[in-house]
Amino acid sequence: MPDIPLQSTYELGETASRLIDDLSRISADEDKLTRLYLTPEHRKAADLVGEWMRQAGLEVTEDSLGTVRGRLSSPSTANSKKRLLIGSHIDTVIDGGKFDGSLGVICAILAAREIRKRGMELPFDIDVLAFGDEEGVRFPTTLLSSSALAGTVPPGELDACDSDGISVAAALREFGGDPENIGGIKEDPDKVIGYLEVHIEQGPVLENEELPIGIVTSLAGAERHWITVQGEAGHAGTVPMDIRRDALSVAADLIGAIEVAAKSAKRDSVVATIGSLEVSPGAVNVIPAEVKMTLDLRAAREEPRAAAIEAIKAEAARISEKRGCRIEFDQFHEVKTSPCAQVFQDAAERAIASMNIRPHRLMSGAGHDGQAMKALTEIGMLFVRCRNGISHNPAEHVSVEDMGVAVEAMVRWVAEIAQEGAGA
Repeated sequence: MPDIPLQSTYELGETASRLIDDLSRISADEDKLTRLYLTPEHRKAADLVGEWMRQAGLEVTEDSLGTVRGRLSSPSTANSKKRLLIGSHIDTVIDGGKFDGSLGVICAILAAREIRKRGMELPFDIDVLAFGDEEGVRFPTTLLSSSALAGTVPPGELDACDSDGISVAAALREFGGDPENIGGIKEDPDKVIGYLEVHIEQGPVLENEELPIGIVTSLAGAERHWITVQGEAGHAGTVPMDIRRDALSVAADLIGAIEVAAKSAKRDSVVATIGSLEVSPGAVNVIPAEVKMTLDLRAAREEPRAAAIEAIKAEAARISEKRGCRIEFDQFHEVKTSPCAQVFQDAAERAIASMNIRPHRLMSGAGHDGQAMKALTEIGMLFVRCRNGISHNPAEHVSVEDMGVAVEAMVRWVAEIAQEGAGA
């Protein structure tokens, strides 16, 4: 594969930057970026992305849940009709950054455009996908549009309502979708080669490695628990320290134990976060009677995550017996680890090395549409360096140079997959 002059890569980055800026102007708020699923802003963004796909020479359609699809057909696929899916999402969090999700969609469009311009013959079609419910902000749903392609949308999911009482089904009809046709969205796994995605890292690893791009090994599995510590209220001035059943002190012991458990398993990328804590009764002169807190636990593989929660629960039992406070765990969320296909990782490594960039592999601690697509097909993912690791924040930033590298890496990644004979 020939070397690409730096200026050509930079020009790709300039184009990506311009499109990012154009898309970021579509927001529900004048002074910040908010673009939620099935809102008028999502409608405008979907229409704009569809127009960019047409300009890139793609055949554009939109499915019943609002996913925009641009197809680049290859003459060599007349009989096989197999497809390589590439995409990301165009919804945002409230007051979010302009690169999260959107960069992946724009990189996919520009990569497809480059493949067409360069006359690259592929043994498969390319479908560029712009999903709409990755963030899960407006409705109590997440990954709805990508889950529909995988055929894994739970029954009754379209009945979920937003804070104004509007259901997903009603919002879909207003958007122009068809909630009655959700079953017709499912892809045939025999016709899909895999799903690829470019996404900002949302962390500091690549910046610390001084690398513009990296290869994702897996999307972390995660589980979430409510932890309740039940103690006994008492007067802050009259109950001696050694006979107190202080729920907050016990919770502090447990939080320390949770941190130790995660740090001892850092080789398996185990991370644990206590993100919310409620103290009752919450008075300055009353010993806390109850603490409720959340635990978010993630890991690169299932076994270390399972071992970590068992270690945490065992330590909780020990603390409970020693301190005389009851500790209960109530799990309310779990998503399995989604490993990226080795063949896609290896193809990405060859593509990145061909650009004279040191290949580096890393885990994704955040969730992505790939976790839903994993139920349909094998997945692959590239991360792009994000300044200071900041995301879900207006300060989110990717350089023009790194965006250009990401587009070119995607082109070469697809070429490497094609050379492996996928879809033939």
